[in-house]
Amino acid sequence: MSAPHQDDLDDAPELLDAEDALEEIVDAEGDIAMDSDDEEPEEITLHNDSIAYFDAHKDSVFAIAQHPTQPSLIATGGSEGEGDDAPGKGYVFDTSPVVGRPVLPASYNADPSAPQQKSTELKPLFTIDGHSDSINALAFTLPNGEFLVSGGMDGRLRAYQLSVDAHNKPTFAFLAEAQEVPEINWVAACPSTKVPNTIALGASDGSVWVYRIDAPDAANPLQIAQSYFLHTGPCTAGAWSPDGTFLATVSEDSSLYVWDVWGEAAAKNLVNDNGQTVVSLTGEDQRFGVEGGLYSVAIDPKSTFVAVGGAGGAVKIVGLPRLGADTQPVSSKQSKTKAKGSEAGSAQGGTILADLQTQSDGIETLSFSPKQSLLAAGSVDGSIAVYDTARRFAVRRHIKEAHEEFSVVKVEFVAGLGDGWVLTSCGMDGVVRRWDVRGAASSSESSLVKEWRGHRGDGEGGGVLGFVEGTTGERITTAGDDGVVLVFEA
Repeated sequence: MSAPHQDDLDDAPELLDAEDALEEIVDAEGDIAMDSDDEEPEEITLHNDSIAYFDAHKDSVFAIAQHPTQPSLIATGGSEGEGDDAPGKGYVFDTSPVVGRPVLPASYNADPSAPQQKSTELKPLFTIDGHSDSINALAFTLPNGEFLVSGGMDGRLRAYQLSVDAHNKPTFAFLAEAQEVPEINWVAACPSTKVPNTIALGASDGSVWVYRIDAPDAANPLQIAQSYFLHTGPCTAGAWSPDGTFLATVSEDSSLYVWDVWGEAAAKNLVNDNGQTVVSLTGEDQRFGVEGGLYSVAIDPKSTFVAVGGAGGAVKIVGLPRLGADTQPVSSKQSKTKAKGSEAGSAQGGTILADLQTQSDGIETLSFSPKQSLLAAGSVDGSIAVYDTARRFAVRRHIKEAHEEFSVVKVEFVAGLGDGWVLTSCGMDGVVRRWDVRGAASSSESSLVKEWRGHRGDGEGGGVLGFVEGTTGERITTAGDDGVVLVFEA
């Protein structure tokens, strides 16, 4: 070992001799004790209302789907890690074994001191693999859920066939794969019974694809029914009309196209000049364009009009053609801004019926009530706006802090509960909430019915990225940004 360099010795600090000191300070109290590491840590209470949980995911759960006829079958998908090269992975599990919590509190039990029921851990029935990047879209086909499809950021669309044995035990088997796009943004099942087992997807390159699944055709079980290429930016959302006749899609380029997928409008000469759409609106039309793009879309239960939501809190309402009426479609060059509410059913397809601006930030989610003339919009600003579609789209409710300052990810009216007045929402605050939106807009009464907690939130590695609740809304299953799936009981 070499000796220290002389320069190091010269640079050492000089010490003061004791006789040169002006004053000697005596330590009368001795050493002052430092803060002890043995102090009890601050206790953090985690609130968890769930009755069951599934925690096999290693990272965020981006997608969730529920079987249409066996609602206890849930599929979830996400990523296997935070790295850019982490593959996508999903699972299917069954929530039917989960026992609900008693209606009465513990004090009413025969033994009030008995331990409270704990949340049940769920185990996977099937693993969804084969994706080299995150799974961010899942759907069971309609009307009977014969197939499960997964869409990934790797551009792969994978289909799995569901079989149920004599003991009602479900099994899944991989059927086919297609890869026509760079990334899949969303997948939606067509509700038409005329064309069962049909799905649509929207891609990052703006394209829209419609596939039919035909398992008996071993050579080509995943068949391309239609493909569309009019969007010039990523296709951010899509929705079928309730009868499966039309498919509405929106894009970051601020365009809306409503596709005549099965040619029924073309047979009545109700399509645009492109021969593919009944509504064709783009950002070039200043009355329709939304700076920053469109990110959500929904079609009302009567297929009368389509609602789109975009940046800055913009909501546009556009009329759809009646196939039984003698009307002509309207392109973006012909549209006129009107507001006639639900009476616009006989209006020309493509007419702008309303331009709504209640919220201050992007509209991430839209939902029509199945029984009432209501449209709900969830915003990045944390608020929910409810419009009365029968009264010129007047604001019925504006719940300004529905999820505090955190983004509202999804809103959905419960089909079989509250006669169409009950709305469920989730947000990046990690909370699921249920609202009763009946009553006048000026009412001071809170419309909050109940809320469920259990996910991390506040934007720190948490939040609820989606949920399913079936038609009854009795159980809500969530997809968490924290990598956990929770089951809540209403």
